[in-house]
Amino acid sequence: MTATLPSRLVVNEKPTRRRFRRRMGRAGFLVYGFLGAVLLGGLFPLYWSFLIGSGDSTTLYDADKSWIPGGNFLANAAAVVGNPSVNFWAALGNSIIVSGVVAASVVFFSTLAGFAFAKLRFKGRPWLLVFVVATTAVPTQLGVVPLFIVMSKLGWTGTLGAVIVPTLVTAFGVFWMTQYIGQVLPDEIVESTRIDGANSFVAFWYVVLPIARPAASMLALFTFIATWTNFFWPFIVLDSRNPTLPVALRYLQANYFVDYSIVLAGALLATLPLLFLFAVAGRQLVTGIMQGAVKG
Repeated sequence: MTATLPSRLVVNEKPTRRRFRRRMGRAGFLVYGFLGAVLLGGLFPLYWSFLIGSGDSTTLYDADKSWIPGGNFLANAAAVVGNPSVNFWAALGNSIIVSGVVAASVVFFSTLAGFAFAKLRFKGRPWLLVFVVATTAVPTQLGVVPLFIVMSKLGWTGTLGAVIVPTLVTAFGVFWMTQYIGQVLPDEIVESTRIDGANSFVAFWYVVLPIARPAASMLALFTFIATWTNFFWPFIVLDSRNPTLPVALRYLQANYFVDYSIVLAGALLATLPLLFLFAVAGRQLVTGIMQGAVKG
C-alpha cells in the first residue's frame, strides 16, 4: 500500500514560489533604487564642477543660471594648462611619480609585514601589531612639525623625496594585509615551502604575493587615490617650482579675486586621471576581488 498525505498537509509550491519572487522583486527594487541614489549623489559633484567649469566668471553667482553646461570648458582647461604659475604638465608628472611609487611601496612593505604578522611566530608579535594599529589614532597634523624639521636637516624640502619617503608604508596597509593573509593563506602551504627548503622571503615572493593579489590591488588603488589627492603635507614641504597637482592648482587663485570657472576646470582635469584609472583597472580589480572571495 502507498501512504498518502492528507490534503491539508500538501504544500502548494506555486503560490510559495510566487510570494518568494514577489518579495525578492521588491527587495531588488529597493536595493537598486538605493544604489542608484548613491550613484547620483557621487556623480553630482563632478557634474557641478563641469557645469561651473564650462561657464565664465559670473556663472557661479548667476541666480538664473541654467543646469545645462556652457561651451567654455575647453577654453578654461586651456587657461589652466597654459597658466605659467601652475606649470600643469610638470605637476601632473610629479603626481604620477609620487602616487605610483608610494602605492607600489605601500603594497610591497605592507604585504611583507602582513605575512610576518600573520604567519611567522616571534616574540612580542601581538603587541607589536597592536602598536602599529594604534598609530592610526595619532592625527597627521601632530607629526608635521618634527617631520618638517627632519626633512629640512636632510635637505629634502622642495623635493619629491620629502613626500614619498614618509609614506612608504602605512599602518592601515599593514593591518589590511595581515587580516587578509591570515584568512586566505593556510599554514600548511607555508610549512610545505619550508620543507622544500625555501626561506621566508622566497615563500613570500612566490606564494604569498600571488595569493594576496586581490587585497593588494585594493590597497594599491586606495593608496594611489589618497596620495594623488593629498594636499596638506605636499603644500607644506613643496614649493611652486616642484609641486604636485593639487598644490599647483592652488596657484589658480588670485590674491583678491577667484575665477571659480577656471579653478573647477582645473579640479576636473585633476580628476580625469583617476577616472581613467578606474575605467582601465576596474574590471581587473573586481575580478581579483571575486577570485579572492572564493575559497578552494
